[in-house]
Parts: sequence; C-alpha cells; structure tokens
Amino acid sequence: MGQPKQLLQLGNRTVIRYCLDAIIAAGLQDIIVVVGSDGDEIAAAIRGLPVVIVRNESRQSEMAASVRIGLRAVEDHASGVLICLTDHPLASGDTLEVLVIEHQATPDKIIIPAYRGKRGHPTLFPRSVVEEVFSGDNLRDVIGRDPGRVRIIDVGDEGVVLDMDTREDYENIVQKLAARKGR
Repeated sequence: MGQPKQLLQLGNRTVIRYCLDAIIAAGLQDIIVVVGSDGDEIAAAIRGLPVVIVRNESRQSEMAASVRIGLRAVEDHASGVLICLTDHPLASGDTLEVLVIEHQATPDKIIIPAYRGKRGHPTLFPRSVVEEVFSGDNLRDVIGRDPGRVRIIDVGDEGVVLDMDTREDYENIVQKLAARKGR
C-alpha cells in the first residue's frame, strides 16, 4: 500500500488509532500492541494511549510469532486474550464487549464472531489455549485442533469480516465508514 496500513487514514484517525479506540471503548485493559522492527511511526501515532508496545524484530515472521511476543507481555491474571488485527479496523467496541461477555460465560471456549454466517475477527482465546502457539502452532491450527472448544457468535457487525489487505479493500472500508456516518 506504499506505507504501513496501520497509518492509513480512516475518517479523522489512523487505522491503528481507530482499532485501539474501539478496544478502549469496550473497556478492555492490558492492551498490548505488537509492532514490527520499523514500528517507530506506529508507536508515535499511538503515543499517550493506555497501551504497552512490544516489537517483533523479524521482518519475515508469521503472525504467530507476533502473538508469541505479545503473549509474553500479557499480565498473568488475564483469563483470555483478544487477538485484534488492524486488517479489520471496523470491528466495533460493542462487538468486542459481546465477545468478552461470552468469554466470561464460557471461559474455556475460543470465541469467534461471525457476520451472516462468515467467520471474522477479532478472536478471543482462553489464555491456556492461545499459549499453544508456543509449541510452534499458528492460530489457525490452534482453532482447528478441537472444534468442540470453538464458539461462534453471530453479530450484526459487518466490520468483523471487512478485511484490509489491498488498496481496493482499504477504499471499500473508507466508503463503508462514510456510509455509516452518513446515516
């Protein structure tokens, strides 16, 4: 995209700020942000927010490596870990609250939101389950290992399935946000 997607504008904020504002609005605490080795600009864009920034210095690593690095910074008392991707910036704070409430009711389940039958992001993992990434597994393997421990929650939030991998995806998300604000 010619620049880090986290720093693209989404309304009057950067994508990373948009995501973090939803997380903070949901009342979540102990927020860990994993940035890459070139994450100085991203760290500067979120300076002052109640987050802990950690770095994944490996440019070629998979997302599981960033999850491992982030997990090392999570407080010991955390019963679950919500893995939020800036690739899905329109997932709402209300949706995050629903996931947390479901985690409180079923703390041993992996909680995945779905919109109109399509699985989305973010995913909430019980702390013990997400730590399986330390054995070398990626998150997809962790989720697929035991379908009985997965709970799909239908939400009315299209943001959970709006992915931002290309310039076209980004422009679609900008249009969706503008349409929401125009209501």
